[in-house]
Amino acid sequence: MPELPEVETVRRGLVPAMEGYVITRAEVNRPDLRWPLPERMAERLTGARIERLRRRSKYILADLDTGESLLVHLGMSGRMTVSGVMLGGFHHDHPLPLKHDHVVFHMDQGARVTFNDARRFGAMDLVRTDREAAHWLIAGLGPEPFGNAFHEEYLIGRLKGRATPIKTALLDQRIVAGLGNIYVCEVLHRAGIDPRRQAGRLSQARITSLVPIIRDVLAEAIEAGGSSLRDHRQADGELGYFQHTFRAYDREGEPCRTADCGGEIQRIVQSGRSTFFCPKCQR
Repeated sequence: MPELPEVETVRRGLVPAMEGYVITRAEVNRPDLRWPLPERMAERLTGARIERLRRRSKYILADLDTGESLLVHLGMSGRMTVSGVMLGGFHHDHPLPLKHDHVVFHMDQGARVTFNDARRFGAMDLVRTDREAAHWLIAGLGPEPFGNAFHEEYLIGRLKGRATPIKTALLDQRIVAGLGNIYVCEVLHRAGIDPRRQAGRLSQARITSLVPIIRDVLAEAIEAGGSSLRDHRQADGELGYFQHTFRAYDREGEPCRTADCGGEIQRIVQSGRSTFFCPKCQR
């Protein structure tokens, strides 16, 4: 499932084609994705101007001049691709419609933005912009990793007394929003922290070290266009490249990339998810 860097990469790719422009026609080709789509979705979107494209955790939010916001979750295989305008110095012609093109936005400057989702684990909803914070998908989210509310004292307080493994704690969206399995593995490897360690037993110094490392890993991944392992594509259809710099994730049996470590990356399962780490340098 796309994590914060992949979603942010898609959002940035959509901005030139959508922000400030009018949806002249919205095509809604099925009644549901993971959940039912909003009532009269095509009618409510057609003619609306997108005033701002934002991201909250793993969700893209398009603020409309109608007072509503379109909430988009890409799910496991969802893609939003742009055609008909210049992106990154290249013009992408409109492709032929595909079987899983479930929602299509025709923009007033000629762009077409297509939401394609083969497995239909994605989601869309329309919510009043002034009530967005109460939406059931957003209400319980913790602070953004790049926001001012996410800092060393905050993280120390949230992890205090927790008996859960540190990896599980960092995956908890109520503690910090947007982190997923890939980037938590990468963060803990850089921090030299064993993912099995109880979160509440880490020293304040080690917890403090996590905050800048989380930001660095996410920023580097965004700069690389995210990680393309299976389905992720940028808005222009290109792959992300951060997977080529993984230090831990998906590297079972390979040498640890920590200088002078000499260890080997291992894989274990925590809470039903694969964890990749080096038992020699992560303690």
